[in-house]
Amino acid sequence: MVTKAEADAAGGLLLEVITPGRTVLRQRVESVLLPALDGYLGIMSGHAPLVAGLAPGVLLYGPKGREKARMAVSGGLAEVAENHVRVLADAAELPEEIDVGRARAALERAEERLRRWDWQVDVARAEMAMRRALARLRAVYGKEARDEGAFAPGERHLGEQ
Repeated sequence: MVTKAEADAAGGLLLEVITPGRTVLRQRVESVLLPALDGYLGIMSGHAPLVAGLAPGVLLYGPKGREKARMAVSGGLAEVAENHVRVLADAAELPEEIDVGRARAALERAEERLRRWDWQVDVARAEMAMRRALARLRAVYGKEARDEGAFAPGERHLGEQ
């Protein structure tokens, strides 16, 4: 584990991803891309303090200008202060923790609910389930997840990371 003082001394960011059940990640990184409610936020050393709500999506982290590691998050909050990025997520999963078959089944269920829309379908709930499933699949497949259904509107650039 990297301490905040070590991250500051190395000129990077200390990234912590915490869920109600565990600390998923605590690592020194050069940059972080967060799936904020209004779009993706890029964070690097020296970033101004902020607090942002998170949407379901892929959190990317690692070296500047190179391939990033990925993690699926399903919403929560991010706080940035003094080269420390703290993500308090409802749920977060590293690619190796994701059950791809389960994520694909959840995506199919959500898409089916949206296709057969009627007054009994909770559209917002189905859309959120679809975004969570897509985030899990994008976290696993990264660049290979470029088919039309792999990215929500405004997220296509993530396939280039």
